[in-house]
Amino acid sequence: MKSDFNIVVLPGDGIGVEVIDATLALLEPLQKRHGFRLEYDRRPGGAHLYKETGNAFPDSSMKACEDGDAILFGAMGWPEIRYPDGTEIAPQLDMRVHLDLYAGVRPIRAIPGLPLPLASARAKDIDLVIVRESTEGWFHARNRGRRGVNAAGDEAVYDTCEISRKACERLFDFSFKLAESRKRRNADKGKVTCIDKSNVFLGMAFMNQIFYERAKAHPDIVADQCYIDAYCLNLIRKPWEFDVCPMENQFGDITSDLGAGLICGMGYAPSGDIGDDHAVFQPSHGSAPDIAGQGIANPVATFLSAGMMLQWLGERHRREELLQAAQAIQDAVDLVFSQGLVRPTDIGGNDGTGAITRTVIGALR
Repeated sequence: MKSDFNIVVLPGDGIGVEVIDATLALLEPLQKRHGFRLEYDRRPGGAHLYKETGNAFPDSSMKACEDGDAILFGAMGWPEIRYPDGTEIAPQLDMRVHLDLYAGVRPIRAIPGLPLPLASARAKDIDLVIVRESTEGWFHARNRGRRGVNAAGDEAVYDTCEISRKACERLFDFSFKLAESRKRRNADKGKVTCIDKSNVFLGMAFMNQIFYERAKAHPDIVADQCYIDAYCLNLIRKPWEFDVCPMENQFGDITSDLGAGLICGMGYAPSGDIGDDHAVFQPSHGSAPDIAGQGIANPVATFLSAGMMLQWLGERHRREELLQAAQAIQDAVDLVFSQGLVRPTDIGGNDGTGAITRTVIGALR
């Protein structure tokens, strides 16, 4: 049987390898049940590859990403392995720019049955999406920082934030379309909140201006705005009031972790970096050196990321069986936790990677 899609697989470092292998095992029965076939092109990259070869991400790996139908990514980086300038190995940042993956989609959804940290009974209703602009913002300064002397004659470093009209327009268009899609599935949804600091920074005021310009094309969606500091406050006080939240790159990086904390941690937070022609799907967590190789890594965020991948492919290619398989992953995860069938070590249980994988695969049936 000819494969339907070529998936570039980048396990990377640490637990990236473990959660990717678990996810490939999960995808196997889904392909058989729903009638599609994925072919995997496993490629090297990451901090340990850099230590061995001096190259964190070979040109051949990037070329494979350019040619693949989608990319499934584990984790790359290792605290003790760094570039000469002291920064960490992070090929994923290069991929976002090279493949023009401008929308970093970070769903924050409470999974039934998990012991959520917020005391409010409404915590179970948390279901929002952070949309992180992933090609510029303060990350534009990466490898472009400038050392100098400030007006007082003191040594200083200058990192420049870039916010362009093109980046803002496509970020907001993506966000409004996402909100429309979510509203079709849930009538209580349908709001986009621009997260910025437009009361202080010219670039953020420019971003806010463009947000309301693009909102005019989507009159059925509520357009709202919130300063980043107030947003962090309200993510703790009333996160269930947010729906789709687009924001600058660095803000999205920080608040994604805060959002993950609201739903029990990084082990439950999937993500996708999406552009017009390419997309990378990965758990929001890193390589976790402290637990790597122990068999206790939580693969759920990677499972859900693979579900996002199937949904993206299904919508892009109008393949209903892929959409059904994507929903089957979320349903199986919800079932497993709502019935208390597993308790991962990251929430005080004893179930490791293998036990979680077997249980979720069992729930597919």
